[in-house]
Amino acid sequence: MTWSEIQPLLEQACWDTLYMVGWSTLIAVVGGLPLGILLVLTDRGGLLQNTVLNKVIGQVVNIARSMPFIILMVALMGFTRSITGTTIGREAAIVPLAIGAIPFFARLVETAVREVDGGLVEAVQSMGGNTWTVVRRVLVPESLPSLISSTTTTIVALIGYSAMAGTVGAGGLGDIAIRYGYQRFETELMWITVGILAVVISLIQLVGDYAARGLHRRGGRSGAAPRLRLLKSRAPANSASQASDGTGPAEADTSAEAPAADVGKVA
Repeated sequence: MTWSEIQPLLEQACWDTLYMVGWSTLIAVVGGLPLGILLVLTDRGGLLQNTVLNKVIGQVVNIARSMPFIILMVALMGFTRSITGTTIGREAAIVPLAIGAIPFFARLVETAVREVDGGLVEAVQSMGGNTWTVVRRVLVPESLPSLISSTTTTIVALIGYSAMAGTVGAGGLGDIAIRYGYQRFETELMWITVGILAVVISLIQLVGDYAARGLHRRGGRSGAAPRLRLLKSRAPANSASQASDGTGPAEADTSAEAPAADVGKVA
């Protein structure tokens, strides 16, 4: 094949791969993030401790992760047809790609959230914060660099899955490699697709690592500390007003010093 024949094939295949991976990643993040956080919250000693629910969710995630993707695509053909009306093409491939990526991303989220310092969670609870406040102000902000890295890992895995989806007519670079590189013995075209995949994966990994390091340098894992400091600063202000009213300087000084010590520990 000449380059004038190869070029339009590769351009369309690249766009198909990016389309499938982009939508699948979005669905995986939307579905996997709350699922991973729920695995942490319902675990033993969690804020929403529920051992039965935790084991059920964990087993479902483990079963979905253990299934090879090529088998998952075949098993979900009926479900895919009911949603998209077909089992061929990039839209149809998004369904098994997303379903396969959700449990994968959920486990990565669980690992990232478990790394958050429990002292920050206890500090928010001591100030009357509920479970939603803990998740929104502590768990997600503190684990954000790890979540970025987890998303990068998921995207790289989805690119590999999309190449396998090409074997059943999903389109993309995998389809080009199979139809032309393997079935028609166009070895040159096959190696071009391999090179393109390698470049795309390297760029995505580079961007993801840069974003995660940037959050670390900017204090992304201590984003909740300033908020806790602001909340704690209200106590000394109240104590000072009590002292001015003559309610007892000794008690006011004690109440002012205690939060400061706690803030030092949290920070």
